[in-house]
Amino acid sequence: MSGVPVVVLVGPMGVGKSTVGPLLAERLGVGYRDTDDDIVAGQGSTIADIFANEGEPAFRELEKDAVRRALGEHDGVLALGGGAVLDEDTRALLAGLRVVCLTMDVEEAVRRADLDVARPLLAVDPRKRWTELMDARRHLYEEVATVVVATDGRTSDEVTQAVLEALALRDGPVWPYRRSRPAARRAPRQAVRGPGRPCPLDEPTR
Repeated sequence: MSGVPVVVLVGPMGVGKSTVGPLLAERLGVGYRDTDDDIVAGQGSTIADIFANEGEPAFRELEKDAVRRALGEHDGVLALGGGAVLDEDTRALLAGLRVVCLTMDVEEAVRRADLDVARPLLAVDPRKRWTELMDARRHLYEEVATVVVATDGRTSDEVTQAVLEALALRDGPVWPYRRSRPAARRAPRQAVRGPGRPCPLDEPTR
């Protein structure tokens, strides 16, 4: 299979990309793929084990390769790991694609029970570390995002619907989004907020 993803999901770890992604793919009538799953399958090791045994730089190289392959092969919904946007080449590959950044605030993040499970970067003081990571990556998510959708206080189905509305996609099959040339940047991103809540990317850096 060869194509361009219909939608790419980015955002901080624990935001729900792996939950919303399959729902979104089902609504659009396309397949779903997760680059973290690709890495685990290819290496035969968990993300946590790769971090522990080979270190973060080695993982980032694996992640970069996994994202590049997936962007060239997959024409459905694609979810990227939280740190994938750290790589400049990856950000360049995302130019011209429909990129949805899912967000949540730190209070929502620490309420999610699995936040510190199998997430090596959050092993110590998850609240503080998550905030630091988000502060460091916020501008990179903003750089690549077509739209920003807050997940706070929303169910997975509600987030999925918000994504569809933000991108103005109808239910049912869609044609793959054609990659534009790098000079033709997408329209300015839109921030789609949850009920009565500000979008975290619009908040000043803590």
